[in-house]
Amino acid sequence: MSYETDDEKVEAIKTWWKENGVAIIMGIAIGLGAIVGWRYWGDYRDSVAGQGSAVFDQVLANAATGQTEAVVTQVRMLNDEFASTPYAALGSLAEAKALYESGQAEAAMTALTGVIAAAPDPALARIAALRLARIQVAEGRLDEAAKTVADHDSSPEFAGDFAAVRGDIAAARGDTVAARAAYEQAIAEGTGFSQLIRLKLDNLPAAG
Repeated sequence: MSYETDDEKVEAIKTWWKENGVAIIMGIAIGLGAIVGWRYWGDYRDSVAGQGSAVFDQVLANAATGQTEAVVTQVRMLNDEFASTPYAALGSLAEAKALYESGQAEAAMTALTGVIAAAPDPALARIAALRLARIQVAEGRLDEAAKTVADHDSSPEFAGDFAAVRGDIAAARGDTVAARAAYEQAIAEGTGFSQLIRLKLDNLPAAG
């Protein structure tokens, strides 16, 4: 499985949160009439976000060195103590990747299902859905993968990526015509994996 382009989207969300998260929380606090405690609330939320970011950085560091058990432990901490920040969902994405790469496909799918359900941002949920569908295809769970795609393919930003997964599903089912159409759509819509998709397209059997 490939994650590079997905990880770029995750990094963009993380950067956006660092730049804007506290301001958004401030706005919510004001809307609720918490003007008196604004400064305290802002300092507190800033501190929480900073701590969550630090734990998330540790998750990435341990994932990079294959320390899956440490990743799982730290992600549990993120979900227990920093659930109000995006770092819980981001950590679970990293956890799923580490679990899958260590051969724990079922646990990885469970982690991704949790991200889809709890992600604070629709883009994170769609990234999790893409990764879940790819694992489902790799595990031969094609009907589940097709449902995952159908449930979450609603954003132009991810149209090419979901089309590529539909192509993989069709190819795995032996439906060359549908696979070719889906791969061509993926290339036309734009995806970070265009070269890989072209290779898959070229390797499809000729239509009978």
